[in-house]
Amino acid sequence: MGVTGPPGPVLDRDEVDRALARLGAEHEAIETSLLALQDHAGRRLLEGAGLTGVTKERWAATEASITLLWAYFDAYAGALRTAREIRARRRWSSREDLAELTELLRGECVTVAGSTVAAAGATGPDGTPGRLSERYSLAALVDRMNDLYATSLDVVVSADAVWSALPARIDLLAAELQRTRRLAHSVGVRPGEHPAGDDLERITRTLTGLREQVVSDPLAFWTPAPGSSAPGGGRPDTTVYDREARALEEVRREIDAVLTVRQDAEQRLVKLRDLLSRADRTLAEARAARGEVLAKIAATEVPVVGGPPTVLQEQLSTAAEYRRQAQWHRLSPLLEALEQRAEDELLRARESLTAVTAPLAVRAELRGRLDAYRAKVARHGLAEDPLLTERYDVARRMLWSAPCDLRVAEQAVLRYQRTAAELLGGGPGVPGQAGPEDHRGESG
Repeated sequence: MGVTGPPGPVLDRDEVDRALARLGAEHEAIETSLLALQDHAGRRLLEGAGLTGVTKERWAATEASITLLWAYFDAYAGALRTAREIRARRRWSSREDLAELTELLRGECVTVAGSTVAAAGATGPDGTPGRLSERYSLAALVDRMNDLYATSLDVVVSADAVWSALPARIDLLAAELQRTRRLAHSVGVRPGEHPAGDDLERITRTLTGLREQVVSDPLAFWTPAPGSSAPGGGRPDTTVYDREARALEEVRREIDAVLTVRQDAEQRLVKLRDLLSRADRTLAEARAARGEVLAKIAATEVPVVGGPPTVLQEQLSTAAEYRRQAQWHRLSPLLEALEQRAEDELLRARESLTAVTAPLAVRAELRGRLDAYRAKVARHGLAEDPLLTERYDVARRMLWSAPCDLRVAEQAVLRYQRTAAELLGGGPGVPGQAGPEDHRGESG
């Protein structure tokens, strides 16, 4: 819609002709806009829908505005028709004709009955309730029509945008929800028996209510664009829809996990039995090693080895029973928990074995160190040295006798190392190390 020129002095013939041409084009543009609004699909839907809430209120006001728009347009068209008739009286308009045309084109010469304004619930140009009649200039009337058209079109376009976007998406999500429900029932996921079944029921209720609300009150789901004055500026509010779509996706993943359990339950149960069996064997080995350490190693603390937890075996039996009864929704979380606990149990058993056998590992390291030094001094021809032989025999007797005192045996090995280092010409050895390297070579 356009805007007429401002009032001014008496127009000449050329100015009148240009103004009439402009007003004629403006008349056609306004009429086209009003007819497009009348034929808009959103307007037809609003007329036939059972509206509620904010949409019902705004559409009632919009219908009145559209009625008023046509009344204003008829008054505008009448004024334009009168101006054309005055101009058509004679080829060269008189001074009186031009003055009349100037007043008609630029003055407040368009009268709209106050009953029409009041019936539409509108106010006058100054914002006061409509009087018996309202007078407008053509420019003011066009401004008034522009405002009413923009607000009316905003309601129609916004409602149509929500109806075009949300119901179809809700229907697609509802169809996916039904497929998920059937799949859930096939694996025993039902309301009251599994949390995912309860979630599916809640999502179903929410989507049903959401669709009813969107159809009856679309403007309640419209978010205007900040700072936008264009009709229909904004977007549909999909917050509730998006939340339920995410919830359905989570349920679907859980159902997929249950389906996966149904496919590989036996393989996972076999793996669980193997893990627990390995943990039991490792604990048995640790208990046996503890007895050996207590018999062979003196003056040392050996940690106590616990027995296998019977609760894991009981839960494994329960899992096998769930599988036999095809209770996949119960088996799925139980298997996940069992797999983690079985891994933890095997790790605990291995740590117990390592802790228990640590003294034996220390003794083995001391034996290896003693024999390595024995071989080294033999290569240098010192195997028969009386002091070395005596200290070697003491250390060996301590390491190969039971029970073995590791602290005393380690000191004996260190004394042998230091003696060997001194005889090899390297000076006193460093306690806790293998001793100095011989740089004289084998020929020395």
